[in-house]
Amino acid sequence: MANTREVKTTGFMGWIDKRLPVTQMWEDHLSKYYAPNNFNFWYFFGSLAMLVLVNQLLTGIWLTMHYKSDAAQAFGVVEYIMRDVPWGWLIRYLHTTGASAFFIVVYLHMYRGLMYGSYKKPRELIWVFGMLIYVALMAEAFMGYVLPWGNMSYWGAKVITQLFGVIPVIGDTLLEWIRGDYVVSDATLNRFFALHVVAVPLVLLVLVLMHIAALHQVGSNNPDGIEIKENKDENGIPKDGIPFHPYYSVKDIFGVAVFLLIFLGVVFLNPQFGGLFLEHDNYTIANPGVTPEHIKPVWYFTPFYAMLKAVPDPLGGMILMFGAIIMLFTLPWVDRSEVKSIRYRLLPFKLALAAFVISFLVLGWLGMQSGSTVQKYMAIVCTAVYFLYFPFLFFYTKNEKHKPIPKRLTH
Repeated sequence: MANTREVKTTGFMGWIDKRLPVTQMWEDHLSKYYAPNNFNFWYFFGSLAMLVLVNQLLTGIWLTMHYKSDAAQAFGVVEYIMRDVPWGWLIRYLHTTGASAFFIVVYLHMYRGLMYGSYKKPRELIWVFGMLIYVALMAEAFMGYVLPWGNMSYWGAKVITQLFGVIPVIGDTLLEWIRGDYVVSDATLNRFFALHVVAVPLVLLVLVLMHIAALHQVGSNNPDGIEIKENKDENGIPKDGIPFHPYYSVKDIFGVAVFLLIFLGVVFLNPQFGGLFLEHDNYTIANPGVTPEHIKPVWYFTPFYAMLKAVPDPLGGMILMFGAIIMLFTLPWVDRSEVKSIRYRLLPFKLALAAFVISFLVLGWLGMQSGSTVQKYMAIVCTAVYFLYFPFLFFYTKNEKHKPIPKRLTH
């Protein structure tokens, strides 16, 4: 965090500042926090993620006022919210669309980090906190997906929790602990509800604060990957920096306005989004005796689900699926290049990153399909491409050649 210093204010704010450093925090993190002056389109998504987080918290609080975590009532209560509670349909659609919007924004935010090397020194901890946020978000979304207690919610919970049962020695005990029962039941719903509305949001908020604190400690990256703190004027102000407020706060307000136009357009015109945001099978009540034609998770989990299905052995599939997430944590140490930004890296890196992103997108599509023989082979190939990206980075970047890096930011 910024160095502690005395900020002199008078009147009511002076009284407050002597007891709580409001003005100091405002200056340290907004009005006198100097960010690079060449931020582009890709730097909207951090603030948009904060916006969607607030939306999810507020709409989630409202939904819990009516929801009942009871297997006999949960599905009916959701229908009651949609049909009988004033504006209940809108609050629920804001929440369900917000869940998908959260992952869209986070995936684009992560892609920005991959392009511009935002995970590299001295921002390793920022990346690690960001990845922990991603994992917490996945847990939050999965448990929230189960709460409507539709048929796909039930079978999705059964399939995903069953994965833990294949772990040697402790699998059965762990599975029973997660479910709270021998099968997915009312106890499972209660546990997921408690975790979804209390435990995981608290973890998520703490991680977000640590992510921001780590960011403001070392400063923001930029499209050139150049440290602006290395070029300061006689007053100690970065020559290529501008105060975050009002310059980028106004820029972010514009981004929020555009985002809200798109987001609310989906909420009001197509909240199901063709079954991607709200699956059709979830409009029928959970039924252990009726298996959906194709059991699949929501779209933001499907790349990892495709990896799981690509391996016949359940334990191997689970290791592969979780390994794909763990590998992302290693990027700060796998990428050994001295250059950060894709602007100054040569064609091999650009092709490798493109292959990595395309394989992830194709896996996402494959995870939503029935799983024909051709699709299984495609999943195997795309999974191999995904994992090969990391050893490629490790060996290629040791002596990577690159374009000349300027000493000052370009515009």
